Amino acid sequence: MPVVVDIDVMMARRKMSVGELAARVGITPTNLAVLKNGRAKAVRFGTLDALCEVLECQPGDLLRWEPDA
Repeated sequence: MPVVVDIDVMMARRKMSVGELAARVGITPTNLAVLKNGRAKAVRFGTLDALCEVLECQPGDLLRWEPDA
C-alpha cells in the first residue's frame, strides 16, 4: 500500500504507549494497533484530529505516501 502510517514514530518521540494513546484519543487499543500497523482501510477525520491533538503533530507527521516500487 502506498500510504504509510508513522504513528509509531510519533508515539516513540512522545514516549507514549498504545494503551495511553488509545485512551487519550478515545479509541480501543485494538483499533489503534490496526491503524498503527497499516492494516486500516480508512481513518475518520475525527480520529485523525484527535491523534494530532494528543501527539501535538500535523497529519503529514502520521501519514505519508510512497509510490509502489
